[in-house]
Amino acid sequence: MERVQALFDELWKDYIDRLCPSAAKVHALLEEGSPLLNDHIALRTFALPKVGLDRLAAPFIAIGYTPKGEYHFKAKKLYARHYEHPNPDAPKVFISELLVGQCSTELQQAVRALVDQVDDTALNDPAFLYGGRLWGIDTETYHQLAAESEYAGWLSAHGFGANHFTVSVNQLSTLHDVLDVNQLLRESGFAINESGGEVKGDPQVRLEQSATMADKVTVRFSDEELMIPGGFYEFAKRYPLPNGSLYQGFVEASADKIFESTDK
Repeated sequence: MERVQALFDELWKDYIDRLCPSAAKVHALLEEGSPLLNDHIALRTFALPKVGLDRLAAPFIAIGYTPKGEYHFKAKKLYARHYEHPNPDAPKVFISELLVGQCSTELQQAVRALVDQVDDTALNDPAFLYGGRLWGIDTETYHQLAAESEYAGWLSAHGFGANHFTVSVNQLSTLHDVLDVNQLLRESGFAINESGGEVKGDPQVRLEQSATMADKVTVRFSDEELMIPGGFYEFAKRYPLPNGSLYQGFVEASADKIFESTDK
């Protein structure tokens, strides 16, 4: 678990420094004398050979992760897969990719121009997972991509990093439900993603999720700086399967709405 912990420590540092500074305050609100259990992280990429889902998964597979569920988000033109480690204390990893070939010619050309800038050798070091942008981009290109696909705009601006971390509600002793977590966060000034309802899922699908709306963070483009949505914090409660073990997968309908935590 040392290699797993080391990688997630670096992902966490990047997440709170660059993408979701408010995560530290959430931690202070929810910690109960022991470290919060991270249910999963999520990473985004483009479905192009140089930077596709499998390239992001490789560093995790090298430390023991294996692929599990597959997910399709047709309206958003996304494909995703999640990965699990043999140690149940290790966070799950949810990686999605934008199916660039299904997008407009203009988006395809713009994204390929970004990815063409990537030094292929940079992806041999797992540090690229929390290294941010590996390309230059101006604000006009960012706005062009975001107008067609919020996902493409976010990824083009931020590059690689944890889009979100996720608190396991199951481990909390004073807050028993996702609604309780949402209420505490609202009272502390956080906005909750209400797309599809403030709680996505239910006990019947064995997973309930909610999320804050993304922090607004400053991103430097080649021509100017903009304040745009960064990362957000998610909260998940898992329910037992008939055999008594907790459900470990994801629910497409819920995940689809969680993506919208980074909408403007």
